[in-house]
Amino acid sequence: MALISKKKLIYPISNGLREYLRKYGREVDFPIHYADLLRYSSSIPLYDFKGNDTLWETVLFSESDREEIHYNVKKIYSLLKAEGDMSVMEHLYVDRIDLCVYGNTQPFRVRIVNKINDNFDYFYVKNADASRVYGLELEHLLSPNRINYLVHQTTLIEEHIAGIPGEQFMRQYVTDNVLNPIRLAKEFVKFNERCFVRLLGDMHSSNFVVDITPDFEEIHYRIRAIDFDQQSYEGKKSIYLPQYFKQNNALIQLGIKHITPESMLQYQREERALIATRLKSSPTEIEDLLKSLEEDTISTPENIDSLKKELAKHYQNPDFLKCSKMGQILRISLEQVLKKQNPE
Repeated sequence: MALISKKKLIYPISNGLREYLRKYGREVDFPIHYADLLRYSSSIPLYDFKGNDTLWETVLFSESDREEIHYNVKKIYSLLKAEGDMSVMEHLYVDRIDLCVYGNTQPFRVRIVNKINDNFDYFYVKNADASRVYGLELEHLLSPNRINYLVHQTTLIEEHIAGIPGEQFMRQYVTDNVLNPIRLAKEFVKFNERCFVRLLGDMHSSNFVVDITPDFEEIHYRIRAIDFDQQSYEGKKSIYLPQYFKQNNALIQLGIKHITPESMLQYQREERALIATRLKSSPTEIEDLLKSLEEDTISTPENIDSLKKELAKHYQNPDFLKCSKMGQILRISLEQVLKKQNPE
């Protein structure tokens, strides 16, 4: 079982990481920041359509602040979705702004609605944590998913990642008659492998969503991470393997029931081959990101020492023992993938 015993530290964005963000268009000047949204005057609990407390609160702003804040929030949405073209925002309005009061970083979630057809979208305003930014960028470069996010000063803007929350999916859909257990179990194996290779931790059911795509004769599943705070932070190998979280037991049991050890090994190799292809297709970005990460501090010396020893034993590779930074450990983990695909 994977357990996290201590609250993760928050790390500021370093000069090296900020240079990377500027180079690749992630650093953009925007008119409102996380601290501005803390000016709310009151809040009310947010309930779902069944009357359950969501543990989010809808924040309310004074009349003197509301118009300015809503306009600037719409401008951020235009930067995220239309490169700042405000003409596409003409029919949109800010329906509400919610605050997650139970989360470590207490993010704001903005709901934007099209007043013509009532279609809506979300995005998030958060304090910029270096671990999370590295995690978002690695997800963008090394996973099958593309991530849209922006950073300015100490504020991070993230697009909403659509899907059924993991805990809800396992509660309501795992026993569904139309479920394809083999395809779902296969996707969990591949997700498990992606997280382990790129050292994304804490992927229990509250931190990922399941995206379901009906095809003409089958259903496809994609498991997508939505929380990147534990990128290359923890010292235990098991934290980077979703298979060790008890919250994921429903998916784990599907794998035990429907996938043979031989098939699991095949799926792991397939995912590592895909990661190797992505590494080769974005060599400049990966190298720039790893250089920044190797010079950065996003974990404790104790975690680094513990993880390098566990991975050295797991891979039978003493090169891990020479590492003094999480970025160096991640580089060797990614090199393991390339070596498997290109043996000497």
